[in-house]
Amino acid sequence: MSSSSAKPAPVSSTTMLERVLSIEIVRVTERAAVAAARLRGRGNEKEADQAAVDAMRREMNKLPIEGTIVIGEGERDEAPMLFIGEKVGKGGPKLDIAVDPLEGTTLCAKNMPGAIATMAMAEGGTLLNAPDVYMEKIAIGPGYPAGVVDIDASPDDNIRALAKAKGVKPEEIMALILDRPRHADLVAAVRKAGAGVRFITDGDVAGVIHTADPETTGIDIYLGVGGAPEGVLAASALACIGGQMQGRLVLDTEEKRERARKMGIKDPRKIYGISDMVQGDCVFSATGVTTGSLLQGVRFKKDVIETETVVMRSVTGTVRWIRAEHREFGKFQLG
Repeated sequence: MSSSSAKPAPVSSTTMLERVLSIEIVRVTERAAVAAARLRGRGNEKEADQAAVDAMRREMNKLPIEGTIVIGEGERDEAPMLFIGEKVGKGGPKLDIAVDPLEGTTLCAKNMPGAIATMAMAEGGTLLNAPDVYMEKIAIGPGYPAGVVDIDASPDDNIRALAKAKGVKPEEIMALILDRPRHADLVAAVRKAGAGVRFITDGDVAGVIHTADPETTGIDIYLGVGGAPEGVLAASALACIGGQMQGRLVLDTEEKRERARKMGIKDPRKIYGISDMVQGDCVFSATGVTTGSLLQGVRFKKDVIETETVVMRSVTGTVRWIRAEHREFGKFQLG
């Protein structure tokens, strides 16, 4: 018998995303969530975040990919962080990676609802490479005409336009806004338009996702200023499940504009739609750390650790909810 010495065909980034969607990306966010959950309620935000970062980095470095962090926890090579530009993986197809190992560090430290571990992976060169700054955001769910809301329109105009498109009165619209002093005028304007406001203290990735299912969440629109990393992660999720989103980086100092220029951002006032932030096929995963309206938190039982994860893929629109039981044998092993 003759044997063939032909090498197997290289794995494409699209094929790799299919494999990542199935289980690998879930393992990454599960590990980060469990690590952070062990420190729930301890009052130490940095320690909880560090635990999630370390766990996420270890798991990503096991993947057969050549990954680059394009949205991370900072722009400089600092050991505790998953920094922008950091390389992860064992080698393979080139992928862009956006991470927030612990979204809602304060929520975790205080054991309050809604902390999650989240990340997105996409084909190389397709995720927005933005500095770690603030971002203005507006987002609504699917089923509306394109352009029904606009980041440059007044809150009153956006609320009324959304209400008209939904076929309801402005009084029936509910806006989700981060509870921050900077949003005082925005909150007043939304209420003046007749809409209600629900506040969140942290966690605007989950907040934006809530707009995709208003019948369940009661949230019609997300408004306000939050982190740019969270903005790209939220756009990745909406690219998978539908909706509209616009974002604009808050580059209000020369130092921030220079950082942006170094990343190839030429127009500091550019408005980014979902397709600008996520240009190709992507997968998104989030695992609950503390129980919130999106996900159940990690549950530690006598011999089992339970997790809940949502994982999505943009090219198919597939959304999977994964409730997993992980057995403990001495020192916790997740896999």
